[in-house]
This record gives sequence, C-alpha cells and structure tokens, in this order.
Amino acid sequence: MRNHETPAFTDIHCHLLPGIDDGAVSWNDSLQMAKQAVNEGILTAIMTPHQLGNYTHNTGDQIRALTDEFQRRLLSAGIPLQVLPGADVRIDSDMLDRLASGDCLTLGDTRKYVLLELPHELYLPLEPVLEQLSACGITGILSHPERNKGILRQPDVVRRLVSHGCLMQVTADSLTGVFGPAPEQLSRTLIQQGLVHFLATDAHSPRSRRPRMRDAMQLATEIAGEEYARAICCTNPAAVAAGTVCPPLPIPLERGFFARLFARRAA
Repeated sequence: MRNHETPAFTDIHCHLLPGIDDGAVSWNDSLQMAKQAVNEGILTAIMTPHQLGNYTHNTGDQIRALTDEFQRRLLSAGIPLQVLPGADVRIDSDMLDRLASGDCLTLGDTRKYVLLELPHELYLPLEPVLEQLSACGITGILSHPERNKGILRQPDVVRRLVSHGCLMQVTADSLTGVFGPAPEQLSRTLIQQGLVHFLATDAHSPRSRRPRMRDAMQLATEIAGEEYARAICCTNPAAVAAGTVCPPLPIPLERGFFARLFARRAA
C-alpha cells in the first residue's frame, strides 16, 4: 500500500454468525473472527450464512435477529465492526419467491444485490436467473466463480455472465493461493481481464479460514494497479453494503515483471 496505508475494507461475504451453517460454531468464534477482521482493516461486514440448498431451513428473520444480537455483542466487547444481514443463496427453484417475500436475504437487506452460490461441482446457465432478478431490480453477484469446478473447465463463461449484468466476487484466499493453483491462476486472470468486481473473505473459522484481506489487496494492486484494487476491495463492497450503484470499474493496469517487483519492494 502507498505509505503503508491500510484501507477501510467492507467484506460482502463471510460466515461469522454462530451455529447457523458451516461457519462460526459459537459466539466466541464469532467474536474472535470479528477481532481478526478489524485487525485486517475490515470495518463493515455483511453476514452471509448459507440459504437454500442444504440450508433451506435458514430464514431471513433468523439471520436478521442473529445479526442484531451480534452487533450488540460487538458493541459490548468494544470491537469496532459494523455487521449487516445478508446471505449466500444457493440457486434453487424457490429462490425468487423467497427473495420476493424477504425470506431469502439480499446483501445488507437492501433488495439491491444478492449473493448467488452455484453447486461447487458444476456450472449451470445463469442468464435466465439474472434476467428474472433484473426484472425485480436486483443485481446478481456470483460468489467465488474461481472455485467452481465447472467454471474452471470453461472460464470464458465468466465474461458472458458479466455481459449479462452479473457481478463477480472472488475469494481473497483464492488469490493468495490458499485454495490451490487452479483457483489462484483463474483469480489472477480474471483480475487482469477486469472481470472481478469484489474481493471478499468468505471466512468460516477463526483458525483455518480466517477473515483475511490485506495480502489479497496487495496482490490485486501488483496485478492490476492500486485504483482497480481499491475498487474491488473498498469502493464496490461499500456500495453494496449501502445499497447504491457500483461505479464503473477502472481499467486494470498492465503490470509486467519489473513493475510487480518494484511494487513488492516498495510495500
């Protein structure tokens, strides 16, 4: 970062609410992860427990109530993290009806953006879903396309989805190599091509999958320049949390070997 500055991050995808999915197990886990997030520079986080699929029992009101309780516990513990309700919504047959009723949550509960999750093993055409969401005034954000096995086999589908109005959220740990070389390489390629709109932690635990952003922000800066990195780590996520329109993405800088080397030495 310039002058070792730590930007203010907004995390639009994390599993900090306890006991509701495969994320935090207890309030102690939740508070530990919140402290880790703040230490990374995250000031706002949207709670995105899984909904539909194997988690069809998770309701919007349940998530809202847990988020409110979490905010009270954060205030009591003196942890300066703002939390907002949301969900990581598995694309399912009753998704649109449950979004319309408010039982499936949009990000920040603003009814502007919804985080969409595909089955991890395959890709399903999303254009019809995106069109139906658009007709309701909702923009779809695809969570971790770089980790979807179907997309890894046909990565050109990402550009087609973006042309249909879908926004892309890449996991910070994918970019830093935690999930292996294939997701790391696709993350880098998508950033170079200007097809990533958000980096998010997808944090699940205070131990193995912690909320990490700084290293991914640095890598994004080396790959595509600071303006683009700030857009996908700070500006766009903050717009989603506020329910406002994301500004057009900056054009990624073409960064050669010597530029990346200089960036590492200057950091």
